[in-house]
Amino acid sequence: MITNRNIVITGLQPWDVDLGSNCVNIAQEFSKNNRVLYVNYPINRLVALREKMKPSIQKRIKVLKGEEEDLEQVSPSIWVLTPKCMQESISQLGPNFFFDFMNYINNKRFAKQILSAIERLGFKDFILFNDNDIYRSFYLKELLNPAVYVYYIRDNIVYVKYWVRHGERIQSKLMKKIDLITANSTLLRDTGLKQNPHSYYVGQGCDFSLYDNALKLDMPIDLKNIKHPVIGYIGAIWSLRLDIDCIRFLAKNKPEWSIVLIGPEDEVFRNSDLHTFKNIHFLGQRKQEELASYLKYFDVAINPQVLSPETIGNYPRKIDEYLSMGKPVVARKTDAMGVFSEYCLLAETNQEFLVQTERALADNSTEKELARIAFAHTHTWENSVAEIYNAIELVESEKMETKTT
Repeated sequence: MITNRNIVITGLQPWDVDLGSNCVNIAQEFSKNNRVLYVNYPINRLVALREKMKPSIQKRIKVLKGEEEDLEQVSPSIWVLTPKCMQESISQLGPNFFFDFMNYINNKRFAKQILSAIERLGFKDFILFNDNDIYRSFYLKELLNPAVYVYYIRDNIVYVKYWVRHGERIQSKLMKKIDLITANSTLLRDTGLKQNPHSYYVGQGCDFSLYDNALKLDMPIDLKNIKHPVIGYIGAIWSLRLDIDCIRFLAKNKPEWSIVLIGPEDEVFRNSDLHTFKNIHFLGQRKQEELASYLKYFDVAINPQVLSPETIGNYPRKIDEYLSMGKPVVARKTDAMGVFSEYCLLAETNQEFLVQTERALADNSTEKELARIAFAHTHTWENSVAEIYNAIELVESEKMETKTT
């Protein structure tokens, strides 16, 4: 275990993110034995213009103007930095040398803010932990000179439109020059190994505190008039990740099932014909603390994930949440789902998904529910962060040996 160290975290998710955040959970686990500086990503000019009415963006603009403090202590050992700098919008720039030049300028602005916070907090000999931020944190090894630089990969973001122009090239270079890579799926670990021998699978954690007391929860009002069986999904309802065709297939072929979808929709889903099906119920986004009360009344929990280069290696955190309440789970078969194969029913095609959901409804028991709960509870943030610590200690030990020889 690593203790009494200073850890600086940069990444793609701000501290005040609306949805669940791996990075925030990891920061909280780090902070139990270390001091943590959590760095929100700086806004860029396009975001500041397009999303200026969002409260989170308004807060960052106030920080830029000096109307609010940039550094805030949110717990005894966690500080959150909102950088007082504006980034240029460069993701679609070309050619490569021009993008690299502008990215270095963005990195210098970013690093200057981090160095200021580090100095104010008295951080020395710090570990830099980068959560999937391949652009803004590309030059931080040179600009911040951390004791160890860890790249945490949890999504194959290089296939997403925003990153597709430069992402694969930049991520490859980043992986080669940093000290180690930690990944929450075996596929992403293997992606890292192609560039850096210090690439480790560290699993995934889950906060079960909201689910462990679910037996006491009453049925939400908007579920009371929905007939069973309820086939439910909780999470982002985005076409990039969720298979519209699969949901449509289930609803069309099983009109007696109620398919309940909970979460924020993207434009594709909002404009889809799924809203015309009487047995599909979009209940909208709910607060984190409300989700267990919905999950409690699902007969089967599903994850009809889109199969794409971006999603196939992703660790589906919602599966742990589903299993933590003992629910039968049907999910798309992916590399990452191999970890769950003994406790979930997996499907490749839409027809298989339907058949496996039928099986889940017909074949359940208290014994299986208890086994699912016990398995889910092995996936704690404490265990995942322990693996991250092990990887860091291994690399630091090798560095020390190199210095002494």
